Amino acid sequence: MNHVVHLNNAGAALMPQAVLDAVKAHLELEAHTGGYEAARAREGELSAVYTSLARLLGCHPDEVAVVENATRAWDMAFYSIPFRAGDVILTSQAEYASNYIAYLQVSRRTGAVVEVIPDDEHGQVDVEALSRMLKKRVKLVSITHIPTNGGLVNPAAEIGRLTRAHGVLYLLDACQSVGQMPVDVQEIGCDLLSATSRKYLRGPRGVGFLYARREVLQRLEPPFLDLHAATWVAPDRYEIEPGARRFENWECNVAGKLGLGAAVDYALAWGLENTWPRVRALAEQVRRGLGEVPGCEVLDLGCERCGIISFTLEGYAPDQIRDCLRRQGINVNVSRAPSTFLDMTRRGIKELVRASVHYYNSETELERFLVALGRLEQEVRA
Repeated sequence: MNHVVHLNNAGAALMPQAVLDAVKAHLELEAHTGGYEAARAREGELSAVYTSLARLLGCHPDEVAVVENATRAWDMAFYSIPFRAGDVILTSQAEYASNYIAYLQVSRRTGAVVEVIPDDEHGQVDVEALSRMLKKRVKLVSITHIPTNGGLVNPAAEIGRLTRAHGVLYLLDACQSVGQMPVDVQEIGCDLLSATSRKYLRGPRGVGFLYARREVLQRLEPPFLDLHAATWVAPDRYEIEPGARRFENWECNVAGKLGLGAAVDYALAWGLENTWPRVRALAEQVRRGLGEVPGCEVLDLGCERCGIISFTLEGYAPDQIRDCLRRQGINVNVSRAPSTFLDMTRRGIKELVRASVHYYNSETELERFLVALGRLEQEVRA
């Protein structure tokens, strides 16, 4: 990776060769034999994707659905919940915009009420406050595990212990955590979890997946069905698939699905218990380095912090920083207030730079990034 210092892994990580090979091989097979025929030839490998995802998440293969992206996975879970007037949806201050927009839409349609759990003094979900709020008519607790705009890791397992004790549905948006850190749905105690291929799992774009616990599946009818999710058994009757594949639809990106499976197998081979400490250590190296750059403010919250580092640099717009770094072969991204409106508005932040490290980044690359930031003024004038 000498051609680029890739610090945009929270956007889309670099695919390893095994993933690229899996995607290309299937596309070539489709080109030579036909799409339907290629899929049939890969039935065993496609089935193995569910087995691999189950190993990654600590669940059963029939509790996993593979869909077009993480947003679709989350939506299929959320919109399958039968909300009524007065039901309460509890969420976090740092909730992602796509999720919150869905809460507001369902609230307008059904009369359900959206309430935000306060943060504690560290900036993460206040578990004690959540415990008090669960005494209300709560239908769902829906949390983003790692927000898009910083290094915070919300206390997912502590939240899960409370929701299980109160018999409340728990939906976890794990887009930034799956592939970055060990995520075990049994330990966390969530009923539903959505995630993506393209971020820390290092898979292809256009693929996401959903975990749905067996015990809650029968209570959830997807917002739309097709002949894959259900079977037409009589002129006036259909039967829904018993497992999580009820959330899928017939047409899918087969090459991308196989690429996802290759990415999961690659992550499992490395071991998340091995890569996660390195990701955290690299992130802390960046935070320490940023603390020495004049005018730089690190904005990450939480007791536990991950591989996402958020910061601003006095005198420079985040877009300007991103573009200057890109000209030097260094990739970062920009996060803006509408993506996490409540959190960033409350903190008075309009936009920030997001650098996100992965285990394949080297210490030398991070030094190059920090040196480039320190010389930003010269680069801007040039």
